[in-house]
Formats: sequence, C-alpha cells, structure tokens
Amino acid sequence: MKILSGIQPSGKLHIGNYFGMMKPMIENMDKAELYAFIVNLHALTSVQDKEALQRDTLGAAADFLALGLDPERCVFWVQSDVPEVTELMWYLSTMTPMGLLERCHSYKDKVSRGIASSHGLFSYPVLMAADILLFQADIVPVGKDQKQHLEVARDIAIKFNNTFGDTFVVPEPQISETLATVPGTDGQKMSKSYGNTIGIFLSRQELKKRVMAIVTDSSPVEEPKDPEACNLYNILKLFAPPERLVEIHDLYVQGGAAYGYLKLELVDILWDYFHEARQKREALAADPGYLREILAKGADKARQKASLTLDLVRERIGICY
Repeated sequence: MKILSGIQPSGKLHIGNYFGMMKPMIENMDKAELYAFIVNLHALTSVQDKEALQRDTLGAAADFLALGLDPERCVFWVQSDVPEVTELMWYLSTMTPMGLLERCHSYKDKVSRGIASSHGLFSYPVLMAADILLFQADIVPVGKDQKQHLEVARDIAIKFNNTFGDTFVVPEPQISETLATVPGTDGQKMSKSYGNTIGIFLSRQELKKRVMAIVTDSSPVEEPKDPEACNLYNILKLFAPPERLVEIHDLYVQGGAAYGYLKLELVDILWDYFHEARQKREALAADPGYLREILAKGADKARQKASLTLDLVRERIGICY
C-alpha cells in the first residue's frame, strides 16, 4: 500500500499542519510505502517572495525531520525537484472538464480572502492530482478542506482509465474525524490564510502571545460551560494528558474553568510537547547543506518511481512513437 501527502512551505508550519498531515504520515512510516513531499510549486499561488520560499522550503524539511520523519524509511523530496509532475499535469489538464474545476470551492474561498486570481490557483487541483497519480498512491491523508480536491483527483483518474485503459490507481482519502479540522485561535479552521495559527516551533514568548490570543467567551469563572464549544478546550484536548483533560472537562461542566490560567497551562503543555523536536530542529536548521543532501537523495528516489508511471502514460496516450 502506498500513502502520499504533501505540505506547503508558505510560512511557518503550525499545529494544524502537525495533526492534519505530519503526525499521521510519520505514524504510517512502518505501515506502508510512504511518500512525503514539500509542495513548493503549489505555494507559488500565494508566495512570490524568492527568499521566503527558499527559507520556508528548507524550514519545512527541518520541521518534518525534527518531528520524526526518517528519510531512510520513506521517499521525502521537494515537489519542484521532480519535473515529471508538471508534464503529467499537462496531460491531465487536457482531459479535465472546466466544470469540475469551477465547482471547487477552495478557489472561490481563497479569492474572496484576497489571494490573487490566477490560472495556477484555478488549476491547483490538477497539479494536486498529478502529485497523487504520478506515484500511484492508494491512500492520501487530507484535511476536510482538501477532500474535494482528492475527489477531483479520483474523477480525473477514472476518466483517464476509461479513456486510455487502466493506468492509475484511484486514490482514497484518509481523514481523521477527530483531527480533521484543528481550531485556530479564533475558532475557525487553523490556517495561515486566516492568521489564526499556533506555530510548532515558536519561541516561548511568541508561543505565549499566540495562546493568550485564543478567543474565549466572557462568562464568569464559576459559570458552567460547554467545553466542546470552546476553542481553548478543543486545542487543549489535543495535547493534555488524559487524566488532566478529565479534570479540565469537569471544571467546564461544573464551573471553575478560568481561561487565563488554562491558557498559561496550555503554553507549558505545548512547550514540553515539542521540546525534543525543538532541539533536533535547531541542529538541523544550522546545517542547510545536510538538509539539501537529504532532499536531493529523496528527489532521486522519487524520480525513479515517477518515471515508471510517466512512461506508461506516454505510451497510453501516444506521446511515445
């Protein structure tokens, strides 16, 4: 079984990225043939700053490795280092119905939030489909916001197979119902686009600033509250030890949940949770040459895999003659 997923280097990675994609991928290293990559071509739809893209691409690699991804037990690369993906994207684009892309709400949502409308942004799902189908992925861990794009990839694969013969594996999404949408500091889905994130590797001062900004209601401490309706509780329950979470839950239900104290507790919990990974990341970030070496080796492995699919696609459609 092949499992594949990628992550955008469009700013510092946050706990939503960790639970939505990074943690599940790391946990799958010994369960399947794993493909993990940094999608810097996708990031170009919102990042047109050369230095920022270069910095954040290496930063995302350091984050992933620090959190436990082992490049010897998976294929780990940067999207642009495998040009086969853009060739496949063109082949897929020629048979992707416009209506299929016009129905994608992610494009409309991003434009409504001020991201410049572009062909790249509109055709984002086709590039994502190429990412997935190129490596014949069986399973793709995605957040709820990416589920529609995965469905587009499935539709494209089925249409191609029906037209040219069985070529692509039709992928299945893997969505954790409990962690599919990690709440941001404002209660919306945690997203860099919303500016409501809590970074994985913030300084302690910045971590405290972000946690203290979590929106809560104005009810008195002694008043009983619904924990599931509280942003703070929904983030706490991702990290707090089970026995402590029971105590916090009781404080909400029975009265006595003091948001300020709970936020300070969350700062401590987050700081300790990522302590070991933080130390590893500092060492990795100090050696960019080592990071580039790992990514280059990963790209070589990825291209070997990709060439098998692309050769088959060329033969199927008549590009080879």
